[in-house]
Amino acid sequence: MNNEIKLGLCNPPEPLYLYVKNGELSGESYLWYHYNIEQDKTIPVHQKGLTGYLSELRVTAKEFKGKDNMKLDIVIAADEVYIIRTGIETNFAKTFLLAASQVYDFSKPLIIAATAGDENVVFCRVYDAATKVRIRREWNPNADWASLISDIQSRLSGTSSMVLEQPPHPQDIRVKYIRTLLDYPLDLVKEYLQFQDVTSPSQLPVTKVDALVKNMCLAWAANYVENPHEAKSLYQQKVVDLVANGDDELTAINQWMQQVQGANAGMA
Repeated sequence: MNNEIKLGLCNPPEPLYLYVKNGELSGESYLWYHYNIEQDKTIPVHQKGLTGYLSELRVTAKEFKGKDNMKLDIVIAADEVYIIRTGIETNFAKTFLLAASQVYDFSKPLIIAATAGDENVVFCRVYDAATKVRIRREWNPNADWASLISDIQSRLSGTSSMVLEQPPHPQDIRVKYIRTLLDYPLDLVKEYLQFQDVTSPSQLPVTKVDALVKNMCLAWAANYVENPHEAKSLYQQKVVDLVANGDDELTAINQWMQQVQGANAGMA
């Protein structure tokens, strides 16, 4: 094994981060880039594809202006370790998750490619690196993104030795996403969990997580409506009932928030 190690000067084995952005809008031909923190400098990457092995998928909370900003980290093992970091709600993240959900053998290399859409949108395309065949799944804006992440992580944990931690439980992801969307205080979530004698939402029955989500939503609505019964009724109709019919919960809550704010603006 020693003869496989190149001796001498080298760069530290740190991952290379790739960030997604449609640079074509500013007249440049790049869709992702590196960022030099020390120099506060964007370094365009003109290649639009990255070939390697998907070794890990994780959700990372990065603080931005005092708030948690949820990121999807796509870890690719290639000539170096690359981490494609993108917003969890971006079209790039969602199209990647839909395509990756169709891959059942992550021991084979993939091509992860960025492709430009309208305005500032960047989509992801995934190909089998050996056959160059694109891996497709029909677009579904109401997909259960937390479940897709968990399913992909579960498959990776069975094929990759590079996965170092257990995939997050869907209930933990659910509460984290909704808390971030509502800007609900983390301390209040912890208080609720302590009252239930648990340390994470994954240890609660679904009914208790539903109650926590409802409490967070109605606490947010209290800032916009004076009548709590009105907020509860609208929440039941626009969130609970729609989710029961198969709608994506985050999307339903986001639309409900817009309606609550719109109703408040109308009253004003």
